[in-house]
Amino acid sequence: MPNYDFFQNTACEYFPCHLGADPETFSCLFCYCPLYALGDQCGGSFCYTENGIKDCSHCLRPHLRKNYPSIMEKMPALLELARKKED
Repeated sequence: MPNYDFFQNTACEYFPCHLGADPETFSCLFCYCPLYALGDQCGGSFCYTENGIKDCSHCLRPHLRKNYPSIMEKMPALLELARKKED
């Protein structure tokens, strides 16, 4: 694994920010999940609230070092979402 696939901010007042997460293996690299915008195609453990908001509070996918490669594989899909569409 590359040396840039894991980062911890143990000084963060929320570390680790997911209940039940192992502090030894918890990565803060993707503090805000880059896959959130992919909706149900993100591949993580999420649910939708009654109001239709995506709730990722039980998802550890972006916080585990082993998932770094699969998250990076989804980047083209994110770039496509962000690309300005010509009308």
